[in-house]
Amino acid sequence: MGVRDLADYPWDAVVPFRERAAAHPQGLVDLSIGSPVDPTPEVIRTALSAATDAHAYPQNIGTPALREAIVAWYARRRGVPELSVDEVLPTVGSKELVALLPTLLGLGEGDIVVHPRVAYPTYEVGARIAGATPVAADDPASWPDGAKLIWINSPGNPDGRTWSAEELTLAVRRARELGAVLASDECYAELGWDGPWAEETIPSVLDPRVTDGSRRNLLSVYSLSKQSNLAGYRAAFVAGDAEVIADLLRARKHLGLMMPSPVQQAMVVALGDDEHVAAQKELYRVRRDLLLPALQEAGFRIDGSEAGLYLWATEGRDAWESMGRLADLGILAGPGPFYGADSARHVRLSLTAPTERIEEGARRLVRVAL
Repeated sequence: MGVRDLADYPWDAVVPFRERAAAHPQGLVDLSIGSPVDPTPEVIRTALSAATDAHAYPQNIGTPALREAIVAWYARRRGVPELSVDEVLPTVGSKELVALLPTLLGLGEGDIVVHPRVAYPTYEVGARIAGATPVAADDPASWPDGAKLIWINSPGNPDGRTWSAEELTLAVRRARELGAVLASDECYAELGWDGPWAEETIPSVLDPRVTDGSRRNLLSVYSLSKQSNLAGYRAAFVAGDAEVIADLLRARKHLGLMMPSPVQQAMVVALGDDEHVAAQKELYRVRRDLLLPALQEAGFRIDGSEAGLYLWATEGRDAWESMGRLADLGILAGPGPFYGADSARHVRLSLTAPTERIEEGARRLVRVAL
């Protein structure tokens, strides 16, 4: 499959709903895209500015300081001790890694890439670009023979599904039975809200409780876009099996996939500062506490959403009808069908709008419920 065989970018279908919502007298409340709106913390911007004398080519593998910062962050924030610098690799944002991983692993025709049934579409796109076959399946017992790469997403986008350590352990065992690489997209892991995740650290696929003492064929993918408002920096990384990391590094060197030096230095500072992460999470908590009850009053049921950056909502009707109803209130959501065939009756609402706009959206939802 080539690039010309890909479907049109799906968000083009949202344009009429955006125009409809923007016509509201009190303006648009855009909850459709999970793009941060809050400022990048000053401590990170200062680090970037100080590193702008970047006359030499950057290192594909990342500077020693960055790799050591990633190792220390996994130990401190994710409960993953004793990683080595040979088990981590910076990437130019996480989306390029998600899209390219099947290709970088050498997958192609006849190979199967498994992804969640309700999922960020780039998992499937990456499989198709490599010529592999995407298969949507959540239960490890249903993962098929022939699977070479298995994606899980915890917490999930869009539904907030979060895997416990016990569930991850079963996933690791099944992936190893199949001889597949298990890649866990964990970029919302700092944003736990309900159930055990209100107090507990969301587990990584590299957690010692999960790995049975070996990181063989396991990858954890993480991005600083959400927790540190670094979406424009394209700052992410992957960690896990040293042999797989070495294979990825070799391919990335040939392709020239390298993170700019100033961004690498900014990441060192971002990974070492927990205070700004806690402050950003509190902002999202305030917005979630405004939006969630207002949606429920307006007749929506919130499914999952115990962690992550979104509310996964349904009225029990076709998603495009819900998109229209919300657009008439000046609210733009993301349509569930973009996230798989099982999502035809859901919409996704992001917590990344400014607080005052979410307050305005909540007021409109409550008024329509009266």
